[in-house]
Amino acid sequence: MTTQKISRFHRAALALVLPVAVIGALAACDDSTEPQAAPAASPEAAVPSTSVSAAPAAGLHMIANNGHQLAFHVTPGGSPTIVLDAGGGEDSSYWDALVPQLSQATGSQIITYDRAGMGASEEVQGPWDPQAAASDLQAGLRELGVTQNVVLAGHSQAGEVAHYFVLANPGVVSGAVLIDANVPQFFTDTQIQRIVTLTAPQIEELKKAPSTKANRQLIATADNFGPTHQAYHKVSWPDSVPVIYVVSDKTPFDGSPQDAQAWRDAAAAFVKAGPDRTLVAAKGSSHDVPQDKPVLVLNEIAQMTATVK
Repeated sequence: MTTQKISRFHRAALALVLPVAVIGALAACDDSTEPQAAPAASPEAAVPSTSVSAAPAAGLHMIANNGHQLAFHVTPGGSPTIVLDAGGGEDSSYWDALVPQLSQATGSQIITYDRAGMGASEEVQGPWDPQAAASDLQAGLRELGVTQNVVLAGHSQAGEVAHYFVLANPGVVSGAVLIDANVPQFFTDTQIQRIVTLTAPQIEELKKAPSTKANRQLIATADNFGPTHQAYHKVSWPDSVPVIYVVSDKTPFDGSPQDAQAWRDAAAAFVKAGPDRTLVAAKGSSHDVPQDKPVLVLNEIAQMTATVK
């Protein structure tokens, strides 16, 4: 792949459109080698999917939905169940350091998972679709017997999955923590066009590069970005689900004051748009709040968990 430099603002736009785990590859890299996917569990280690109502066993569960397999990981505990959903380009391993601390702090069952095309989950052809991603999450939780009293925590791109999930599954989510997450208020026509324009050259470079799992996921996430986010802009979070929104200090647009302010304004507008919504500032944090401020994230999830018990 052609070596190129990307400004901070370009990186910020890419962080919303493209998987953040491989943004660095766009700055200077050679993508000739297929990246290693997360290791799939052996048949003996994987827990077969079941439809029983008993608490799911600890460990990996491979669950089918719409013709593809998805990896869900269970840490046993009580109710409410905490579901952690990572941002674009990240899989369930993103939460590895936080899960044991959160388990000890709350005593809750904790579920992490790999969205399609990430980690041990199979790829899906075509553009990335947040509604399809919400369907994958729905299928996994149902198969694991989790049908109520969920605390859903999502970072960045997972904010879109969270919106579509709560709307499609009324009564399942008791509370949510959105961590510098994509909210509908941000995706005005102006912002969508800016992001599409900024990322277009990098997408074209990726299409010329060797086809790898990482590259395919990048392209899928960028495909149909405009229409997907025009539709998302019209979505509303239900008033019945309380939510804590954690906004980063630097936002995804560190280096572009205009766009950083648009991100903050969107977060504030989201919080003001309904009841039982709280805005929390992650002071000194980049967009990668769960890594920069893990104690803050743990505390906010634990607070929501205690509230809905």
